[in-house]
Amino acid sequence: MQLPYIPADVPFTGDQKAWLAGFLAGLNTRIAMPTSPTAVPASAPNGAEASPGGAVTLQIVYGSQTGTAESVAEQIEDLARQHGFEPVRCDLDALDITALSAARRLLVVTSTYGEGEMPDNAELFWQALAAPDAPRLDGLYYGVLALGDSIYDGFCQAGKNIDNRLAELGATRVVDRVDCDVDFEDASAEWISRAVPALASVDDAATPADVAAPPTEQVAPEQPTATPAKAPRRPKSKWTRKNPYPATVVANTVLSAPHSEKEVRHLVISLGDSGIEYAPGDGIGITPVNDAELVDRVIARLGVPPDTVIADRKSERSLRDALTHHYEISTPSKYLVEYIAARSQDAELTHLIATGDHEALDAWLWGKDVLDLLDIDPTLTITPDELLAELRPLQHRVYSISSSPLAHPGTVHITMTTVRYRSGDRQRGGVCSTYLADRRTEGSQVDVFISANNSFRPPADEARAIMIGPGTGIAPFRSFLHERAARGARGANWLFFGDQHRDRDFIYADEVDAFVADGVLDRLDLAFSRDQEHKVYVQDRMRENGADLFTWLEDGAHLYVCGDATRMARDVDTALVEIVAEHGAMSADAAKDYVDNLKRAKRYARDVY
Repeated sequence: MQLPYIPADVPFTGDQKAWLAGFLAGLNTRIAMPTSPTAVPASAPNGAEASPGGAVTLQIVYGSQTGTAESVAEQIEDLARQHGFEPVRCDLDALDITALSAARRLLVVTSTYGEGEMPDNAELFWQALAAPDAPRLDGLYYGVLALGDSIYDGFCQAGKNIDNRLAELGATRVVDRVDCDVDFEDASAEWISRAVPALASVDDAATPADVAAPPTEQVAPEQPTATPAKAPRRPKSKWTRKNPYPATVVANTVLSAPHSEKEVRHLVISLGDSGIEYAPGDGIGITPVNDAELVDRVIARLGVPPDTVIADRKSERSLRDALTHHYEISTPSKYLVEYIAARSQDAELTHLIATGDHEALDAWLWGKDVLDLLDIDPTLTITPDELLAELRPLQHRVYSISSSPLAHPGTVHITMTTVRYRSGDRQRGGVCSTYLADRRTEGSQVDVFISANNSFRPPADEARAIMIGPGTGIAPFRSFLHERAARGARGANWLFFGDQHRDRDFIYADEVDAFVADGVLDRLDLAFSRDQEHKVYVQDRMRENGADLFTWLEDGAHLYVCGDATRMARDVDTALVEIVAEHGAMSADAAKDYVDNLKRAKRYARDVY
């Protein structure tokens, strides 16, 4: 059911229309229930109504895959309070699109996932916003902050799409969109400092204090949508991406068998006296250090001494220090690719740039690093300053935490596959994974900070949990199971795990068996793809147990997926819709709506990469 459209020219003030939209949204959630009687409807904070205390409401929404956009939204919330607003913060999928037509002020901060896609918690909002029947937004004043990574073709595309669509629907942009690259802090802070005052200067026909309070009997007391729930906020830590904590590695062991095709490691990192807190579902950011051999080769190619002093971001440092700690040299930036193409006039590279064939260019770049680009034309002379101007800042890597603060106090555990491969005449490796595997032995230090992910949390103690995590995707579910065991959670747990071979790749097998024996893990389904003639994956096990899986969902279970986004997560999503359609006796469209309702109700969450 769609809410009645509130025309822009009705004789109400903006905040009166806002209250009416909130009231209608409340009625809608009571009437328009999901296809299944037990599927929970979205709580849908609409952010359109005036606050009960008379302060002006500012709706702050975020689309976040790993928690960065949410943390920026928290910064906006803090400044908004200083400007006298009553900020209402939620993820984009919790924002009711029809109620938005009566809103007055909106700030959006969103990351971009993959090659230009919406983050998981913004996908449903974008579908509604992009729909042909989306409501007009003529009375809305807004601004968009886009977060992205320029290494991807769809740089900040999610923010660009939302910004353009809001304008198409009649909303007024009061501050220009800023597209932030991976080094986003300064740019986002400057945008926030302009955006909040800009919305504070928007003149209303009447202030919220002039609007009569709605009769309390008009909305049932138990209806939660009139007062949007805020995401919980953890006290801010002083340890951040810009100021990481020097933690000590307590253990660094190999989990996979010697004859496995993979090298999977388990690292235990002490939090010492940092005061760092984390929750199951969070990630840990780790600041890597570039491989010294590659650094030396790049310096030798430039033909200058390693201690050459360069001016780098308002400071001076040696070239070796800059290439070791501050710039990405294993993955060439698109700026460097274009620069080398223009300077070298290499026929193949110039053709790839000219045609704009991104897939062909990506295939050509696979396995190549900065040195490979410099060696395209051995006669080309490039100064250190010219090279650094085309490189991206060296970025932290985030790993899903595989420990529980209750079961493993004072430490953080990570489960990591070491990336190793050969390209050309050199052995290569993942920047952070080889740094941790080869150079961070027990007793050494590594710079860390917590990357909070409030969208990926274990369910309430009494709720059931279905966890799908092949390979290192098991990491957060190890955390969930230890946490739920320590809490004495009564809700049942079901784990789908898989990899190539059981005897080589069943990581944490002893712990998983213990969880089963202790009654913590009620169901376990395994899929080892190479142990039989026909490959079997976790999505195949889901289909085999589709009737039970659907029953669990009908009984209120939460479903979680962690792991590879390119294939596994999509295949799991496809299987889930098929299972709902088959065992719920629904059409494909109805099954898709059912799964969307799980997402709105925060009962279907993903941590994919």
